[in-house]
Amino acid sequence: MAFRYIPLELRNPRPPRIEHFALLAGLEAAVRGSLISAMPLAVRDALGSTVASSQAYLAAGIISLCWGLMVPWATRRLPRRWMYSVGCGLYMVAMALALIGTSVTVPLALLCAAMATATTFVCFNAYVLDYIERAELGRGQSLQMLYAATPWAVGPVLGVWLHDFWRPAPFLLAWAFAVALLATFWVLRLGNGKQISRARRPALNPLAYLGRFFAQPRLIAGWSFAVIRSCGWWVYVVYLPYFCIEQGLGNKVGGMALSLSNALLFIAPLMLRYARRASVRLSVRTAFGLCGALFLTAGLVSPLPWATVGAVMLASVFLVLLDVVGGLPFLMSVKPSERTEMSAVYSSFRDVSSILTPGVAWAVLAFAPTAAIFAACGAAMGAAFMVASNLHPRLGAARPSRGGVPAE
Repeated sequence: MAFRYIPLELRNPRPPRIEHFALLAGLEAAVRGSLISAMPLAVRDALGSTVASSQAYLAAGIISLCWGLMVPWATRRLPRRWMYSVGCGLYMVAMALALIGTSVTVPLALLCAAMATATTFVCFNAYVLDYIERAELGRGQSLQMLYAATPWAVGPVLGVWLHDFWRPAPFLLAWAFAVALLATFWVLRLGNGKQISRARRPALNPLAYLGRFFAQPRLIAGWSFAVIRSCGWWVYVVYLPYFCIEQGLGNKVGGMALSLSNALLFIAPLMLRYARRASVRLSVRTAFGLCGALFLTAGLVSPLPWATVGAVMLASVFLVLLDVVGGLPFLMSVKPSERTEMSAVYSSFRDVSSILTPGVAWAVLAFAPTAAIFAACGAAMGAAFMVASNLHPRLGAARPSRGGVPAE
């Protein structure tokens, strides 16, 4: 009887809109943007050296990679809404550990934050694939980036300023954003997503859906694009500041470059408009080709430090374009019955790039200066440019004869 007094909107919630997912993306960007510059400082302060900090990041990357691949298995036993809530809770635990600030709790905070990112990313992408039509994925991606633009542009600078003003401040701010993220998720009532004949088949283990992933070349190509794009951002965020310090340009140039590049997220809708007028294949190839050429140029003109900085900053324009369109080849190739599993595989690009980039950089630095890392990144972009030539020329384009369904 009490059910009749529940408002109709709560008994039959409307399907979420693209703007709702953009709001969630913006709130998570606020959490991560507050930490992106403050957490490395906290880790180094707690461990006392760059080498020890690098080891902590490497360990966190490996563990979060394994954790992310286990999330789909866990969502078959724990409803997706609770799994997403676990991810938000891990953010809160990470902030609490960071506030303690010891040599034990801070690396654990780094690990919890990485696991939180993997968990929420897997669930978020599964929700997106459930509720957003494939023809609207591009608009959804650009709108998410637009909502995340301010947190990513302001967060790094604000995090460092707050850390210098009062060490716990950036972690308290990130904790507040994590609470807001969790509250917003429950207000939106996304539930457990759409169920597609999932209860009729036994739960898969991670090795099973990895086998399905490796059996689909289109998914492999789309995932590799995400890995290489993420490696490009790693090089930009980490090794450009190192290069500036080595060349006597100071430690603020890299931070200013990152802020300017993050501001490009505001023009993500314009980039999507270009991609729609062209095609997904042409957009992806253009971005990888020009980005790779500029990274290679940065390596070649390294005797002129400011020219190198300028080339890498121009390359970041096409990294942002890849953020807009680079994930579409994977997302548009996922089978509806494998959304959660393949979202987990896709989310692994973050952890793989966090392991691959410092590993390759360590090998390069064994016989070459820091600028050679830019050239190595450019070579990887060139390889992605070649692989992208195999994408379907009408991928993401509407087919009027089929009611506007995007090309496979």
